[in-house]
Amino acid sequence: MVKVAPSILSADFCNLEADIRRVSAADWLHVDVMDGMFVPNITIGVPVVQSIRRHTDMFLDVHLMIDKPARYIDDFCKAGADLLSVHLEADHPTRIADALRAMEANGVKKAVALRPITSAKAVLPYIEQLDMVLVMTVEPGFGGQKFMESQLATIREVRAIIDQYNPGCELEVDGGIAPGTAELVVEAGANVLVAGSAVYGAEDPAKAIEFLRKAT
Repeated sequence: MVKVAPSILSADFCNLEADIRRVSAADWLHVDVMDGMFVPNITIGVPVVQSIRRHTDMFLDVHLMIDKPARYIDDFCKAGADLLSVHLEADHPTRIADALRAMEANGVKKAVALRPITSAKAVLPYIEQLDMVLVMTVEPGFGGQKFMESQLATIREVRAIIDQYNPGCELEVDGGIAPGTAELVVEAGANVLVAGSAVYGAEDPAKAIEFLRKAT
């Protein structure tokens, strides 16, 4: 079944607790962490994740769009993340491996993320130990961007790699997900959909979540 993970990047940060409750029908809650270095935007950090954890028992899918993420894995794990995604482009492969080991030691689910410039084959050194692969269908950094249809080929390639080496691994897609694009990415092999404005911009977020969950 398709899982839906609303991104709080589209929430009202002055009313974050209320906006998290608005999407409580979702499977996961997607938390975008940006440092102004790996991507040109700055969002939130460890203290906000700690606060979110105190106010919800939703599964926290924390997407680290930060440079050299191994430095902060322990902190985000202790803050309450259930799953951490680190970008393969954010550090040397040996340090990405260190980040994944730190997740394992903390008992947190492990994921790697791919920017649109990155080949699906980049996941191969890690695939057997992963709980999820995240494929970006926009350039990371800002919400509300147009879906990059060219990334459907990458989603299909990642799905083939997962099916061959680690069938239990989730495949998440983030960027421009809405009615119309959700069906495309699910057809290509995704089973976790990150949606920001498509959920938070809807008159009824719960109905929007259910609609995306039924994407085929």
